[in-house]
Amino acid sequence: MSLGQIIRNKREQLKLTLDEVSSRSGYSKPYLSTIETGKAKNPPSDNLLRKIEEILQFETGLLVHIAHMENLPSDVRYGYESSEAENKKWRQIIKKLLEHKSDLTQLDSLIAEGELAIEKSKTSLSAGQLVPVINKVAAGYPADFNDLDYPVGIADDYVRCPDLHDPNAFAVRVVGDSMEPKFRQGDIVVFSPAVEVHNGDDCFVRFTAPHETTFKRVFFEPDDKMRLQPRNEKYSPTITDGSRINGLYRAIVKYEKL
Repeated sequence: MSLGQIIRNKREQLKLTLDEVSSRSGYSKPYLSTIETGKAKNPPSDNLLRKIEEILQFETGLLVHIAHMENLPSDVRYGYESSEAENKKWRQIIKKLLEHKSDLTQLDSLIAEGELAIEKSKTSLSAGQLVPVINKVAAGYPADFNDLDYPVGIADDYVRCPDLHDPNAFAVRVVGDSMEPKFRQGDIVVFSPAVEVHNGDDCFVRFTAPHETTFKRVFFEPDDKMRLQPRNEKYSPTITDGSRINGLYRAIVKYEKL
């Protein structure tokens, strides 16, 4: 979501017109319109953004921060946001150790158990979200890949999703050819736990006992069964008990390898 979209959405939520914002901010309606539509030739000043923050009841400094982030070169911005994600991880580790008066020998287990939920930052709104890629190293499906090594929101690599604002979203690099032709090896697929799953959706599936994961089309069958259907016709579907599945996440974004 761009800065302009964020501003427009909030203005519409508050049922304010551009004329009203123009009158209260002292800036012309046509210029405010170009900001909302992303057509402004010059980025809005910090002074204007602070006025909009006050008028539209944003957290102080939020729009200024988003605008500054948008104006950074992509490589600098990526480095900054990756460092922020890493810092969040270590802050949460320290917080967890202090809360439970844990000793350092418990550090690995805390990370592996995925107990370090990431706190929402003050700038939960942003012009795009970095989504963790949870299998940076190539691995097979389903038995050879374990996604429990990463707490929510943390990984060794990230991809940007401009219109996604699910803090629990994650991404996976496709391995193998079982989902061809729609998904090929090397593609990155983003999954959102917040999106409802329907018959025929492409999903990341997590099993219990033993812990395994796979990427397949899912179909709900009678008697609490589930059919996991590869898209590649060379592979046969598998039927599994619904009780074996403890995670089902729908694919919502695909980055193709060119």
